Parts: sequence; structure tokens; C-alpha cells
Amino acid sequence: MQVDELLSQYAAGERDFREISLVGQDLKGQDLKGINFRRANLSGADLSGANLSMANLREVNLFGANLNQANLIETNLIGADLTQAKLVEANLTGAGLRGTRLIQVNMSRSILQDANLGEASLNKATLLAANLRDACLNRTKLIDTNLTDAILESANLSNAILTGAILRGAKLIDAILQGANLDEANLEDSDLRRARFTGASLLNTVLRSANMRGVNLNWTSMRGVDLTGANLHRASLSWANLSEANLTDAILISANLNQVNLHNAILTGTMMPNAIAHE
Repeated sequence: MQVDELLSQYAAGERDFREISLVGQDLKGQDLKGINFRRANLSGADLSGANLSMANLREVNLFGANLNQANLIETNLIGADLTQAKLVEANLTGAGLRGTRLIQVNMSRSILQDANLGEASLNKATLLAANLRDACLNRTKLIDTNLTDAILESANLSNAILTGAILRGAKLIDAILQGANLDEANLEDSDLRRARFTGASLLNTVLRSANMRGVNLNWTSMRGVDLTGANLHRASLSWANLSEANLTDAILISANLNQVNLHNAILTGTMMPNAIAHE
């Protein structure tokens, strides 16, 4: 089917275009609200600026497609393949992306608030300054993903895999990261106030100058973590493993260090729970 025919049928009220092939076609700026493209092949298509809100794009092939500034509000993208797609400044508020392939996708400055990305694959994706507030990222794969300056406030990242991810300057206030794997990740200058990391793995993670007031780090593995200059005021680190960690100039005032492991940790200038600097 050609684009002109599709648009003509859509204008006449047709919405069911499942399994259609529009490889590399130009649909830039088109209003396709509520369309059913289930299992369609739209690889390499130009859908930049298109309105696909509330559309059914379940299991659609969008490999390498251009969806920059597209309207994907409450769109069903469950199981779709968006590998290497462009979604810069796209609006995916409330969208369903469970199990979706988003490997090496560019979603910089996109809006993913309240979106469901559970079990999705975003390895090596770029989400610079993306808004993921209240998003579900349970068991999501974010290996080597760039989330610099991203907003993840109140997001659910339980059991997510963020090994090697970059979250410099990211906002994770009240985020849930229980059981998550953040080994080798970079969270320098991030805002982690009241975030919950219970049972998470942060081996060799960089948390320099991070704001971690009131964070829950109980039962976490943090061997070799870099907490230089981090603010852990009133944080809870009960039974946490901080062996070989660097806490130079970190603030631990009123923190809970019950049964914490600080074997071979660097505590130069660290403000301890009693507000006295460690020598």
C-alpha cells in the first residue's frame, strides 16, 4: 500500500492497517491518531512530528525509524522493535513499552512520564535530559545507557540493570531501585534524596558529590564505591558493604551505620554520624 492510499482510507474512517508494509515511507507530520498498525513493518519510515497518540503499534517493526517530536501519548508499543530509532523530543506520556526493544535509540529530551517500560531493552540508548518521572522501569535493561540530566523522580527501577550507565546530574528523588544493578555506573552530582536502594548492587559505582540525604542503602553491595563529597545525611546503610569504598569528605551526619562493613574504606575528612570529622 502506498502512503496516499493509506491516508485516503484513514480520512474515510478506516483505522485497521495491521501488518501493512511501509518500509522507508514518508509520513512526516501526519495525523494518524488511534490507527492500528499492529505487526506492521515501518522500518526506516519518517514519522517525525506525526500524531500517533493512542495508536496500536504493538509488535511493530520501527527499526531505524524517525519519530522525532512525534506524539505517542498513551500509544501501545508493547513488544515493538525501535532499535536505532530516533525519538528526540517525542512525547510518550503514559505509553506502553513493556518488553520493547529500544537498543541504541536516541530519546534525548523525550517525555516518558508515567510510561511503562518494564522489561524493555534500552542498552546503549541515549536519554539525555529525558523526563521519566513516575515511569515503570521494573527489570528494564539499561546497560551503558546515557541518562545524563534525566528526570527519574519517583520512577520504579526495581531489579533494573544499569551496569555502566551514565546518570550524571540525574534526578532520582524518591526513586525505587530495590535490587537494581548499578555496578560501574556513574551517578556523579545526581540527586538521590530519599531513593530506595535496598539490596541493590553498586560495585565500583561513582557517586561523587551526589545528594543522598535520607537514602535507603540497607543490605547493598557497595564495594569500591566512590562517595567522595557525597551527602549522606540521615541515610540508612544498615548491613551495607562499603569495603574499599572512598568516603573522602563525605557527610554521614545522623546516618545509620548499623553493622556496616567499612573494611579498608577511605574515611579522610568524612563527617561521621556524631558530626565529628574522621582523621
